[in-house]
Amino acid sequence: MGQWRNGKGTLTVTDRDGGPELDVPVRIAASYRARSKGLLGQDGVDGALMITPCGSVHTFRMRFAIDVAYLDRSFNVVAVHTMKPGRLGMVRFRSRHVIEAEAGAMEKWGLRPGAQVRVVQQE
Repeated sequence: MGQWRNGKGTLTVTDRDGGPELDVPVRIAASYRARSKGLLGQDGVDGALMITPCGSVHTFRMRFAIDVAYLDRSFNVVAVHTMKPGRLGMVRFRSRHVIEAEAGAMEKWGLRPGAQVRVVQQE
């Protein structure tokens, strides 16, 4: 999908080791305002948040630690990091999209470098 808009969808994680696919509810932040707000002011996240386009994130004023997955244009996972509140993430030049979730969630989902994800936006 080339033209993203704010809304909801489904994130499907395909394990590079051939494990079962996993579907996770995802909120999509595509506008400048939605991308800027991200997870600020929230006490948690149900599922995940996809920020697009995005190559770097921060956790200033966040209330909880998050997992951050950086995705390239083909939705391949380039890097995954856990960030505590008050941190500035590195710029990932190959990153086109970022997935954020509560700390520990991505390990449970099998979302790690080399994994492939698919995001389908609800109409």
